Order: sequence, then C-alpha cells, then structure tokens
Amino acid sequence: MPVRTPIALAPTLLLTLALLAGGSVAQSADGEFAVDVMSVISKAGCNSGTCHGNLNGKGGFKLSLRGQDARLDYEALVLHSRGRRVNPSSPDESLVLLKATAQVPHRGGRRFEVGSPEYKVLRNWIAGGTAKPAPHAPQVDRLEVSPDKAILTDPVDELQLHVTAHFSDGNSRDVTTRACYELSNLIATVDSAGKVTRSELGETTLIVRYLQQQVPVSIAFTAARPDFAWSDPPVNNLVDRLVFEKLQSLKMNPSELSDDYVFVRRAYLDATGRIPSGDEARRFVTDQSPDKRTRLIDQLLSMPEFADFWALKWADVLRTEEKVLDVEGVEAFHSWIRQSIATAQPLDEFVRALVTGTGSTFKNPPANYYRANRDASTRGETTARLFLGTRLQCAKCHNHPFDRWTQDDYYEWSSLFSQIDYEIGENKRKDTLDKNEFVGEQVVLVAKQDEVRNPTTGEIARPKFLGGEALSDAAAQDRLAAVATWLTSEENDRFAKSQVNFIWYHLMGQGLVDPIDDFRLTNPASNPELLEALASRFVAEEFDVRSLVRLIMTSRTYQLSAEPNATNINDRSSYSHALIRRLPAEVLLDAQSDVLDVPAEFVGYRIGIRAVQIPGVQRKRPRDESPRPGDRFLKTFGKPDRILACECERSNETTLKQVFALIGEGLSARLAVNGNRVNRLALSESRSEHLVESLYWETLSRPPTSEELEAAVAMLNSSLDGRSLALQDIAWALLNAKEFLFRR
Repeated sequence: MPVRTPIALAPTLLLTLALLAGGSVAQSADGEFAVDVMSVISKAGCNSGTCHGNLNGKGGFKLSLRGQDARLDYEALVLHSRGRRVNPSSPDESLVLLKATAQVPHRGGRRFEVGSPEYKVLRNWIAGGTAKPAPHAPQVDRLEVSPDKAILTDPVDELQLHVTAHFSDGNSRDVTTRACYELSNLIATVDSAGKVTRSELGETTLIVRYLQQQVPVSIAFTAARPDFAWSDPPVNNLVDRLVFEKLQSLKMNPSELSDDYVFVRRAYLDATGRIPSGDEARRFVTDQSPDKRTRLIDQLLSMPEFADFWALKWADVLRTEEKVLDVEGVEAFHSWIRQSIATAQPLDEFVRALVTGTGSTFKNPPANYYRANRDASTRGETTARLFLGTRLQCAKCHNHPFDRWTQDDYYEWSSLFSQIDYEIGENKRKDTLDKNEFVGEQVVLVAKQDEVRNPTTGEIARPKFLGGEALSDAAAQDRLAAVATWLTSEENDRFAKSQVNFIWYHLMGQGLVDPIDDFRLTNPASNPELLEALASRFVAEEFDVRSLVRLIMTSRTYQLSAEPNATNINDRSSYSHALIRRLPAEVLLDAQSDVLDVPAEFVGYRIGIRAVQIPGVQRKRPRDESPRPGDRFLKTFGKPDRILACECERSNETTLKQVFALIGEGLSARLAVNGNRVNRLALSESRSEHLVESLYWETLSRPPTSEELEAAVAMLNSSLDGRSLALQDIAWALLNAKEFLFRR
C-alpha cells in the first residue's frame, strides 16, 4: 500500500518547517527576492499605503510600506497565515497569484494578467522554492533616468523615459517596466512603461521609484510659439538672471514692470503689513528720481512696522498662543521675537537661542519654544519642520514613503530633545477640565530623562543629527548646544535653504519649494539654481534677513506686474508675473482702520493697537469676556489658532461669512463713526472732486480714473441723503473692491 503524506504535512507546511529549521532553499531563476519579487509587488501597488502597505494592512495581510523591509514581506508571504499564500507544489494555485489576477475575489481588483511578466516573476519564484532574501545580495545604489529633465514643445506631447538601476556589485539593469511612476499634478498622465503624455501645457515633476531609490524628473510642456522673441528685460540682480534664464528656456516672456501705483502699495504691504497713506503714495508717484524704488525699499526696511509685521509671521509658526504659554508668556515671547527682528539679529543666532532656550519662560522668553512643544517627538518634528523644511511625521510609524528618512532617523533625531524637563509651579488656570491650559511660570531645564526607544526594535535610539553624524559621548552631554550648532552651521545648506524659502514665500506668495516645509527629493524646487544662489548669498551675508528681503524686493522679478501676457498666462511656478493674493486678516483689518482713521477694538488690548501688533491669539477667553468686532473679524478671515507649528494653519480662503463681515454691520458701523476720515472729508469745504480723489488715494493708493471720478462726483452732487452718506457709500464700495482686498 502506498504511503500517503498526512494532511498536516502538506507541501507548504513542509516548506515552512524547512525554512524555520534553516534548511536549504533554491535561488529563483528570476533573481533575488528583495529585488525581483519586491519590485513586482511595488509595481502592482500591493504595498502602497492604501493597500497592504497600510499601517494595519488589509484583509489580514500586511506588507512593509513601499517595500521597505524585504525580510518582513517575505515572512508575510511565505510564513504567515500558515503558509497559505504560496504553493510551491502547484504555483498557479498560490493565493497571492489568484488574488492579484482576480481569479478569486480581491478587493484590490486585478493587479496584472495571467502570463504577464509580473505573473511569471512571482510564479517562477514560488516554483523555485520561494527563496529567502539573500543576506548579502547586491543593493540598488543609484537610479539613472533618461532624460533627467525635459522641455517638450508643442506638437510634441509624449516623452518616453528609460530607467537603469545600478547595483552595488557593479552591475546594472534596465528597470523601465519595473519602476513606479507618480506625477505631481494632473497636467499629464504616465503609463506603467514610463511614457508621459501631456494633458495640458505647464510644468510637472515625475517621481521615478525603483525599490528604495527615487529620482525626480522635471518636465515642461510648452506652446510652440514659432514667432517667439525674447524680450530681453533688464536684469537687476541674481534673482532676475536665474528667473529669466528659466523663462527664456520655456519660451516665456516676463510681464511688464508694475506701475508706481501698484508698486508702492505692494512694497508697503509686503515689508510692513500696511498700505501707504495717501500722502506717502502721492510723494512716491510724483518723485521723478530713477532710484526711488530702491530708496523706498530701504526706507521700509528701517521702519518699526517691519519688525511688527515679521514678528507676526514668526509668532504664527512658533505657536505663540495663550492657552499653553499663558498671557505673560505670550507677551514676553512676542516681545523677544519682535526685538530680535528690530535689532537685526542674524537669523542663525535667533534660531540658536530658540533651540537652546531653557530657564524661566517669563525671564528667558526663548524657553517658551519648548513650553509649547512638550515631548521629544513633537520637539523633533517642530524643529525639523521650521528650521530644515522637513516633514518627519510619516517616519514616526514607518519609513517615510516620499523621503529618505527612516524610522531609525526619526527616533535618533527625537533623542536629541529627550533630556528636557519642566519645573512647574502653581497652575492658576480657570478651566480645570482643560489639561492643555496652564497659567503661571514654568522653568524649562535639562535633566536626565528616559531615553527615546525605537518602538519597532525596542532599542534605545542614539542621539543623531538628521542626515548627519551620531553625537559623541561628550557632545551628548549637552545635546541642545550640539544640535543648535549643527543646525545653523554654514555647511548645513538645508537650514539656509529653508529660511530663504520662508522669506521668498512671504514676499512672492509661493515658495520655491512648495509647500514651504516639505523639502525632499521628490518635491524639488521650481528653480533649484535660484534657491541655491539665494542660500549661498544668505550665508555670505551672515544670515541677515533685511539683506535678503532687500535683494528680492529690488529685483525686477519682484516688481513685475500681475497682468500676464500671451506667453506666460498659464505660468504658476516660474514667477513670470506677480501672484495676486488676498490680504491676511490682520493686514486687511488694519487697512480698513487706516482708511477710516478708526482703530479696531480687541479684548484685553488698548484702543489703538494694530492687529499685526497683537502678541497672541486670544488674551481673554470668550466665556470670560465677549470678543470685540476686531477679534471676530480676525477669526473670520483666517488668523490661525497657532496650534500647529506650520504656516499652513493660516487660511486665505474666501467664505460666505467673510462677505457678510465686509458688507454688514461691522464695516457700516465704522463708516458712520463721528469724526472718522469720511466724516471729516464730508464736513470740509473741499470740492467734490477733491473729496473723491482723497478717498481714492487713501484707499487704493491711486487717483480715480476719469470715469470713476465722474460717477462719484455725480453721486455726491445728486444725493438726496446728504454729502456724508453719499461719501460713506463711496468709501464702502472702495473698501469692498478687489483692488483693496487683494495684493497685486
């Protein structure tokens, strides 16, 4: 009688036992598991975040995100679920193949066809004995993509990429059909073989990924423009040279220079956060000096309002709000930030003071940086985001899917901030149920704490700079000083580039890297050469913020009109024309106050304080004292709560509620205040033409056109409600005009 194999010793179980016992396994004819099999799984999208690469997997099957751990993925395929996913004795019956080809129900749908190259790789690997990842298998050292950038001129609308993987053993392989492709926007499509097809004109970045290597490819689709002629505009400085070089390569001419009316308003808004008065605007426009724009910029950079406005920007991202810091802490911290800017403290010194800030949060204001960031992970994430332009959050749970940072990097970086503790006095908070509220002094100190552990390995994470060296034992005794020195070093180009990008964003309306805190290989700068040049200049100027602001504002690029021409009408990222954007909440409210000569009112602050000068978010809780109209306006127009250390928290979106705030009782009440500018003009003996011109200069920084003047004068002279009400109506219309609400 033939001997039958018991069910308990089915082929997959025998294989599993052999593997666990360290038995011999055959090497697949198609190559190494970590290269061939893993690349097929990645190409099929099985290990993506929306599928089995999810933190919790899908359907009881979990793979490492984007194939970051070959060992774990091998175990998941071969050993988990009692080895039911592979069947070496009958490869075509393997569950992994049946699911991927939709021969059995699969929520992920069909990933490839039976008999396809992907199918054959997996089948041959299974039939060959499901070889383990070889411990010393060659690794992919470099990915070469050809072309590495491209400008395609209509009618050319397709681009075929070729991808070569270079391995650590010196060999190379064409992996064009095995690589994964992702586009940064929807102006084109890309197929599985690396062919890019245009959907519309514009620029995009294609991310080419093979195993753990990623390469960005910049692609531009441009109109033919056979009659294109470069306008050869004047070049004021390096900004123009590098911007115009790119524009010329794209067959795109920059717009004309903005006129004096637009420029004077733009310069005041960007440098000081306020509009020019009517007299200031008139003086500038009538000045015939050829260097008047440069002189105006120098004047604005020396004004106290410059410190007010740029302190507001830093207060936003440094989480200067009352619930965590309390009122006294907020005012101390904001005052220090403003004073640092007013005295032209170099930015590297400013950041070093924050990173090493310890002691009383009242007596040493930079210590509030750590009062707002209460644990090592948050401190590490915030410091990387603000001063390196790096988003680390994804690496907390797994290796970063879009960047080079691993989970080890995340916890080694966090370890630098682990030895911080707090000496907490009496908490005088009013809301005993709100654990985040704290009223009273705290002392930030360095004290021996539990070390950070990597949750995956359970091992203590050694303190290590992000992308740099591990700390020596001696340096680890003063981790904050070590990280502050490394962070702001002239050799750390990521620090200089991220700070340049922050300043560029606030002046130009869009970062060279966008979003501004997401520097990574797969999110390249729109003009890498310009970012590099500005960062080098910033370092050479010893991190002088005003010097960099001056360089950008004196460029012709900054001074271009927002009116596009036929060649640049579709441009969104090359700075061929100015970007129009709505005024921030504080700036808009202050502009209304300046025009009307009526200050806004805020809870807990003196009458006359400007919105951009407010240190925090909410000096008194709404339950203790009702918000004033000024507080409600700021909330409605997007002033951030400063819960996140991110510029993204500020909203410039338009809402229906904002419409009611602009046309409703708040503005109407301010227009009717006795003694305001409109009231004084109406009571004057000036001619109607003079009243209208004065109001236009104060509101829009320009005189009215002849049509506007004629219509407004007719309205004033024929109003049955009186001159004052008619002038209020004109002012109301100007304060609601797009020209007033938007920075052009």
